[in-house]
Amino acid sequence: MDTAEVILSLLVVVIIIVSLLSNVLVLICFAYNPEIRKQVPCLFNLNLTFCNLLLTVSNMPLTLAGLVREAQPAGDGFCRLLGFLETFLSTNSMLSMAALSIDRWIAVVFPLRYHSKMRHKDAALVLGYTWAHSVSFSTAAACLSWVGYHRLYASCTLSSPGAGSRTQFVIFTVFFHSFTFLLSFVVLCFTYLKVLKVARFHCKRIDVITMQTLVLLVDIHPRIVELFPAVPINPHWGIVSKCLAYSKAACDPFVYSLLRHQYKQTCTDIVNKLLKRSPLNASGRMAQPENQGSSLPTAE
Repeated sequence: MDTAEVILSLLVVVIIIVSLLSNVLVLICFAYNPEIRKQVPCLFNLNLTFCNLLLTVSNMPLTLAGLVREAQPAGDGFCRLLGFLETFLSTNSMLSMAALSIDRWIAVVFPLRYHSKMRHKDAALVLGYTWAHSVSFSTAAACLSWVGYHRLYASCTLSSPGAGSRTQFVIFTVFFHSFTFLLSFVVLCFTYLKVLKVARFHCKRIDVITMQTLVLLVDIHPRIVELFPAVPINPHWGIVSKCLAYSKAACDPFVYSLLRHQYKQTCTDIVNKLLKRSPLNASGRMAQPENQGSSLPTAE
């Protein structure tokens, strides 16, 4: 391994650790706070968190192993299974992001009609579509043997077949990325620009979401270009783009959950409970010495 590969390996390790801890923390907050569970967007957040967590524990370690060993880290059958899983989870997480952006657009632009427009039943229908969409594309790729180990990305993912079916694979890839990643990107831009017109304080959040989506587009670009043999691609660029795609799983918990006040307060309550103290007790202990100090002159 050269220096660049060592740095990339360490980067993958950091992404795995951050993604694992942050997504588990979101699940803990969800289980601890009943108010979070009552909200409609929590269904989208929960689906997004599970997708990111499964991707972290299944595909990321195999990518790290492939990068270190510089060879396929598992058998062909297991690698095809992981390729199917990565395609399904990546698609599902992107569509969950689009669903969250639509939910926030309705909440900000139509606040008085939000509860009638976005109910748990409606959220379940949207999640049903995301699952059907994700299963359809990933199953089609698996049945056509278009998933496997990709040396450029050192991971089990969508893989270019032989020259005989290259044209069909190009059509499938363009269609898949257009109706998944590009569609989600358009939905994100439309909804958050509408939100920006209503509430200017959403500006920072819009910048975060837009940059996160652009990171995914960076991951899509080399995969499409790689379909054309005349275009040489540096293997290090393939690993970098894969790291950018994986970093989404580490960023999502902060962008959609942990930076919100409700999740921050829940984390604080959990820490206080672990330390066996409460904010009221802590403030009471701080006030007690002051009361004692002020009562001494009176006793005299």
